[in-house]
Amino acid sequence: MPGENLSRDEAHERAALLSVDGYDVALDLRSAVGESTEAVRTFRSVTTIRFRRTGDADTTFVDLLAPSVTSVTLNGRELDPAVVFDGARIALDGLADDNVLVVDAQCAYSRTGEGMHRFVDPEDGEVYLYTQYEPADARRVYANFEQPDLKAPYRFEVTAPEGWTVWSNGAGEQGADGVWRFAETQPISTYITCVVAGPYHYVTDTYRRGDVEIPLGAMCRKGLARHFDADDVFLVTKQGFDLFHELFDYPYPFGKYDQAFVPEYNLGAMENPGMVTFTEEYIYRGKVTRAAYERRANTILHEMAHMWFGDLVTMVWWDDLWLKESFADFMGSFALAEATRFTDSWVTFANNRKAWAYRADQLPSTHPITADIRDLEDAKLNFDGITYAKGASVLKQLVAYAGRDAFLEGARRYFKRHAYGNTRLGDLLSVLEETSGRDMRAWSKSWLQTSGVNVLAPEVTYDAEGRITELAVLQEGDELRPHRIAVGLYRLTDGELVRYARVEADVAGVRTVVDGLAGSERPDLILVNDDDLTYCKVRFDEGSLDTLREHLGDITDPLARALCWSALWNLTRDGLMPARDFVAAVLAFAGRETDIGVLQMVHAWARTAVTHYAAPAWRAEGGRLLAEGGLRELRLAEPGSEHQLTWARFFAATASSDADLQLLEGLLAGTARIDGLDVDQELRWALLSTLAEEGRADEARIGEELARDDTASGKRHQVRLLAARPSAAVKAQAWAQVVESDTLSNALVGAVIAGFAQPSQRELTAPYAEKYFAVIERIWAERSIQIGMDVVRGLFPALQDRPETLAATDAWLAEHADAAPALRRLVLESRDDLARALRAQECDALEG
Repeated sequence: MPGENLSRDEAHERAALLSVDGYDVALDLRSAVGESTEAVRTFRSVTTIRFRRTGDADTTFVDLLAPSVTSVTLNGRELDPAVVFDGARIALDGLADDNVLVVDAQCAYSRTGEGMHRFVDPEDGEVYLYTQYEPADARRVYANFEQPDLKAPYRFEVTAPEGWTVWSNGAGEQGADGVWRFAETQPISTYITCVVAGPYHYVTDTYRRGDVEIPLGAMCRKGLARHFDADDVFLVTKQGFDLFHELFDYPYPFGKYDQAFVPEYNLGAMENPGMVTFTEEYIYRGKVTRAAYERRANTILHEMAHMWFGDLVTMVWWDDLWLKESFADFMGSFALAEATRFTDSWVTFANNRKAWAYRADQLPSTHPITADIRDLEDAKLNFDGITYAKGASVLKQLVAYAGRDAFLEGARRYFKRHAYGNTRLGDLLSVLEETSGRDMRAWSKSWLQTSGVNVLAPEVTYDAEGRITELAVLQEGDELRPHRIAVGLYRLTDGELVRYARVEADVAGVRTVVDGLAGSERPDLILVNDDDLTYCKVRFDEGSLDTLREHLGDITDPLARALCWSALWNLTRDGLMPARDFVAAVLAFAGRETDIGVLQMVHAWARTAVTHYAAPAWRAEGGRLLAEGGLRELRLAEPGSEHQLTWARFFAATASSDADLQLLEGLLAGTARIDGLDVDQELRWALLSTLAEEGRADEARIGEELARDDTASGKRHQVRLLAARPSAAVKAQAWAQVVESDTLSNALVGAVIAGFAQPSQRELTAPYAEKYFAVIERIWAERSIQIGMDVVRGLFPALQDRPETLAATDAWLAEHADAAPALRRLVLESRDDLARALRAQECDALEG
């Protein structure tokens, strides 16, 4: 649609022309309930914008994505909607110095998680609404200037169905006329305004610290209320507020603090000030591990950090998205370790978050942390592992480089200097230079304004007695960066691999000699980047690699062990270690892994190794070995423990032999038992999933399970399992549901895609490789960007891992050079994953 993809240049021109004094937004959401005869269900949205012209031009535009506009009035002058509205923008001319614009529109409810999302709970028929805007979907709900640097205060009022409660960014109450009115907000950007409405289950509490008092709320659908552990949500929330008030020396500025757990959410969470939204997947319907609670706590603290990094101080344009996301990602892990029961959060960060960053930073679409964001489609795709996890890793390196105190003092000055304003990279660097005395420009050039990940490896020599004569660190990469690292030396002592020497060093250039280790006894393991101070891939010398093959499980320090797992996985992804060797390490040592989050990550890597990186001739054997090892560790795990649950899920995902499948059937039927294993509803779906994939659970059996769990979660599981069945007719139906129809909600589109392609069904999905390339440009043009991303990524024929698929991808890219850049990026990324898989398979085949 013309004008839908706002460009950076257009945004800069508009920001130079005007400033916004305030918005009044009135929404009538009574149409959310009951039957509708409309082709597209809509609601009335009336927006009044007060703004001033500060530039010379007398024309501009307002953003709005809506089925229709009833009226447009500028300074009392009626404009013809048929003339000024093109479906994405309202053209304005004849601007005065002071302007009042009123737009009365019919906006559409969403089923894609963008704009005003409408969800009907299959369990009780109740309707729930919430908004999600980032980066630019507020225009689907009300007319506005949709760019982050045109901040303004907002007053919302909402007319809702009888019996509903409504929440927004500010505190609100329902008037005698039934209309909900909310306090005016502080100046904020459009993308963090929010409305949540419906018959939500709502719990309250209060945070107090000295003179600071913050009303707290937490909510979810009524159907999830029995599972909602709001006390733990409030505990983490209060711990976060305690820490951030202490560190930032700037009181939380947005009044109340509500947290809504909402259905069919595309993200983990969104930092709307005063009204944070989360995926309801963080409400656990069955037994989960400590790692699940840690992930939720991390997300709660990540979003809370945004109240300062992103909401109070906001980037001018999406180029500097990292100014909020990198900081929030870093502060989430930092606050977990400093303020909550999850004191080992940096282990999770090293093993999980950085794996996301390493992958993203090796794709052809890699970009500097401060990215070149030309338009909104670019912005949507840059919520990635570089902006989040690499940025957070680099900030962790910055703390080591500049010092913790200097870093936090810089943050305090940054908030006070730029409160309620917008900033660029230079604004942050200037305060950090003030507080640290370091040259932040040089550091920024190396770390923020270049792309790619460095490889660090040890080079060591010994004397005749086996003592180190010199230990150097070698650095590889297109951009050689300064690294503050620790080098650890480990040796086997009484069956344990323990550190006996450690030094910190500044590494720069191709080769850096590390002082302080000469004369040390020969180590069994040299770990570069011990304690995970920097962002890099780690390699080992041959002696250290041999030690890990025999003794990885003997490393006593959880972080060091996690770093070694991560390094071995990077060797496997890079085609330098055969996939079967990584699988052998998993089978030998995963059963001794004490950190549950690391174990779950290792399980995911092991499955990826067999599915994508193992030579095709060895895949079946690799899968058999994983299932065999999974069942062995399941039986050895402590009854009722989270390790037992984790191994149960791993076994369920890898089972394929007749005996394995019979055991899954027995666990479902209750005729087989494993001591201490509680087969709750979520585990039942996991067991049934493999049976469906293997053709041992038909539509009727899946329907029986839905009858046991006739909920929104149950419906998503059912849809996924139906699409996972091994039948050509099933695959054709699933393809049509996603590609030829747009009636499914975002959550059910994701469920169908997740079920469609199974590793054991490569032949069944082979015919869809050609069809994929024939439809993706149409899908990108016709669907919302979120659904377009889901389809293009999710249906790429990655399991058709043959040179012919790579050639077909290259042909599409060559023939569609003028396709939307964001679409080409998604295809290029999938192509890179496929090429990497083929290289890894070649490496693994050499071992066959």
